[in-house]
Amino acid sequence: MGALSALASEVNAPDRIGEPPRATPAMPKGDLDAQSVSAVIAGLQPAECIVMDEVLSAGVPYFDASKHSPRFSHLRLTGGAIGQGPSAATGAAIACPNRKVINFQSDGCGAYSVQAFWTQARENLDVVTIIASNRSYQILEVELLRSSIAQMGPVARSMVGLDRPFLNWVKISEGFGVPAVAVDSAEALARELERALMDKGPRLIEAIMA
Repeated sequence: MGALSALASEVNAPDRIGEPPRATPAMPKGDLDAQSVSAVIAGLQPAECIVMDEVLSAGVPYFDASKHSPRFSHLRLTGGAIGQGPSAATGAAIACPNRKVINFQSDGCGAYSVQAFWTQARENLDVVTIIASNRSYQILEVELLRSSIAQMGPVARSMVGLDRPFLNWVKISEGFGVPAVAVDSAEALARELERALMDKGPRLIEAIMA
């Protein structure tokens, strides 16, 4: 810090650099996909929030969309494991009770640690979980492509699907005590996310992607 202060003094740098001007992208409309879900979250997330991002392949557009967002903490998956999102969001809410936590979560990864919702409900933690529900283990398809497997047979295809049956995230969440709703349009996602961000305590929104 001493070296940085000396350098700042030498070049007459200001003591504090303010936030750069930020554009406000228009809210998307219509069916949900990776781009629209990311845009809605990035457009509504409050300043100084904590985003636990475990949405993997479906959340790539969030990196670009969130460059317009107010300053926030962006937590990411570590070590290549999957399933840390709900638990890490829970820990962030315990560590920083005065900051809103958003868990941007894929459906496949989220299924590994749903018990975190019980802790969120029990402790009334301020976590909003948005499930990017594409109803598949899309990241496994990516890994198969990386292994030079371009065509999947029927057995492999069945193993990367989250159907037969679909995961009912509303019932899963409510079963652990966290109020939940499912949406299938960008307008509905924006409306429900605005409500969830205004309230204190855990909420879950399943964003059903086309």
